[in-house]
Amino acid sequence: MRKNIVLITIALLLLVLAGCASEKKENTAPKQGQLQNITIGLMPDVDSIPFIIAQEKGYFKEEGVTVTLKPFKSAMERDSALQSGNLDGAISDVLAEAFAKAGGFDTVITALTNGSYKLVVNKSETASAVQDLKGKNVAISKNTIIEYVTDRIATEGGLTTTDMNKTVIPQIPARLEMLQNDKISAATLPDPLATVAVKNGGRVINTSEQLGINPGVMLFTTKAINEKEQEIQAMYRAYNKAVDYLAREPMDSYIDMVIEKAGFPPDVKGALILPKYKKATAPQQKDIDDVITWMQSRQLIQQKYQYTELVDTRFVRQ
Repeated sequence: MRKNIVLITIALLLLVLAGCASEKKENTAPKQGQLQNITIGLMPDVDSIPFIIAQEKGYFKEEGVTVTLKPFKSAMERDSALQSGNLDGAISDVLAEAFAKAGGFDTVITALTNGSYKLVVNKSETASAVQDLKGKNVAISKNTIIEYVTDRIATEGGLTTTDMNKTVIPQIPARLEMLQNDKISAATLPDPLATVAVKNGGRVINTSEQLGINPGVMLFTTKAINEKEQEIQAMYRAYNKAVDYLAREPMDSYIDMVIEKAGFPPDVKGALILPKYKKATAPQQKDIDDVITWMQSRQLIQQKYQYTELVDTRFVRQ
């Protein structure tokens, strides 16, 4: 009889302990309706500005989502962080998405970003057209949006993609420094660093806008897409609010804050011309197809990916 009582008592204690553990586990899980945090990788370019505005003006908070913004200086560092699971998403480009797919890493494009890429010659360089750069050193980051834009500018200007001596300098600030110190003849740079180069005496040869190309995009991991759909939707609502803000407010009212938060050189103040930001929208199929064709021509990827394999349009208008 006493043995049975002891056994019953032990069983009751185990049930109580199991209930406490279950309650504790439930308390640490996100509450119903509570959005999870998301982490976004930014590059030192104008694509990042709407995200910074959304953060600093409280638009993410208004939408009930906490967004952590992490800056990167090179595409390689950004892609490493994304593939290691330290980011949910990142400002990126179509090339990075195709490379990820080819490497078995599951990411997807969710929207365009509005960036600007310029081929700029240094202050001492006599070149005034693309053809004048034949045989000269042009700084790029290899197998990235920068090299893609450089090649498109070269062919548009009557050169082959091998006529210029491409000098690989992955980190964007280092590329700018080499250009300004006349260590290289030219460099392809994103804004605002292209603006800094021009302000300090450089000259623009051609731009992505003039070519009508826009391969900059926002990527998310498929894991984030599946587990944080509501959070990403909230992020884009905040992003669109930031685009509205940028459309109505004079740059003087926010440029100091943007320079500080984005780590832009102070030289951009008074010289930067921002792109006309658009609310989150899906990339055009032609932009995707052109990049994939370029990559295949260089044997960077084997498979000709279709638009629907690379782009998920559920979060934005088409």
